Amino acid sequence: MRWQQLFDDLQSQFEAEEAAAARAESASRTRAEVGAVRLAERLGGALGFPLVLGVRGAGQVAGTLVDRGPDWLLLEDEQGREQLVALAAVRTVSGLGRRTAVPEPAEGVRARLDLRWALRGLARDRSSVHLVLDDGAAVTGTVDRVGADYVELAEHPADAPRRTESVQGVRAVVIGAVAVVRTLVPGLG
Repeated sequence: MRWQQLFDDLQSQFEAEEAAAARAESASRTRAEVGAVRLAERLGGALGFPLVLGVRGAGQVAGTLVDRGPDWLLLEDEQGREQLVALAAVRTVSGLGRRTAVPEPAEGVRARLDLRWALRGLARDRSSVHLVLDDGAAVTGTVDRVGADYVELAEHPADAPRRTESVQGVRAVVIGAVAVVRTLVPGLG
């Protein structure tokens, strides 16, 4: 009888140690998995939800996350204005739930749709934009062209279309200095 109690006790201790080891391994694996998640992937789980971003040079940028790329986020504010935010300028994010997007393959098409690609879309659309730099400076105009590491903006008043007579100058801006690009809704500036 004593032997049976001893074996039962040893069996219970062994099972408890195994369960503790499994929990520790699971927690360690979870930490490692979370440690490999990049912010763009984490934010991908917030598509369709309102966020408030703390952005270097632009302060708080709020809106619903409608799209994302490898180095940019696209938010739509309450007025329907789109805000293209450079991920490198994001300092904080509020409004995240528990969701995280599944990482996309690095060689996929979506991985090549970087900030330059998004800016080229604005150049093609000829939309008037308000461009905020990471130092807080801002310029308004139309994206004329996008180079490998710069964007060229024809500066003109927000309420004027891009016409030769309204262009006050052309400015090249290093893409790395771009914090937020807001499309301008006519009449709202």
